[in-house]
Amino acid sequence: MNFQKKIRTSSVGFQMAPMLDIIFIMLIHFMAATIFAQWEHKLGIKVPTADSGTRGIRQRGEVIINVDEAGTIYINSQEMSAERLESLLAEIADAFQEYPVVIRADRNTRHQSVMTVLDICTRVKIHNVAFSSIPAEGQLE
Repeated sequence: MNFQKKIRTSSVGFQMAPMLDIIFIMLIHFMAATIFAQWEHKLGIKVPTADSGTRGIRQRGEVIINVDEAGTIYINSQEMSAERLESLLAEIADAFQEYPVVIRADRNTRHQSVMTVLDICTRVKIHNVAFSSIPAEGQLE
């Protein structure tokens, strides 16, 4: 028996279509990531300065809670009531135990507004909480 007839002798060339698919998926991913990063800073919140703060590495699944000067709470540019924030954070805490929460409060926000968010985090058993700040003028990042 001759089995050599069914062996393919021509080499398989480089497939361009799968590479284009991957490039387009990566493009969509980076475009979406850029939009979410812009939402975070769109509210015009001026965070306070700190001399001893360090720049943390962005963590996967990080929840960023913005509190403006009037004490209004926002997540992803959507206004949240304290009750809605608590239910949302409870869902997140049930599904993912160690997701960090970053509080970006305006430098002129009343302390009570920040304490409300901290109390909600404590009630839903979220303990990985950080505060956003910027370096003081003249300080290196």
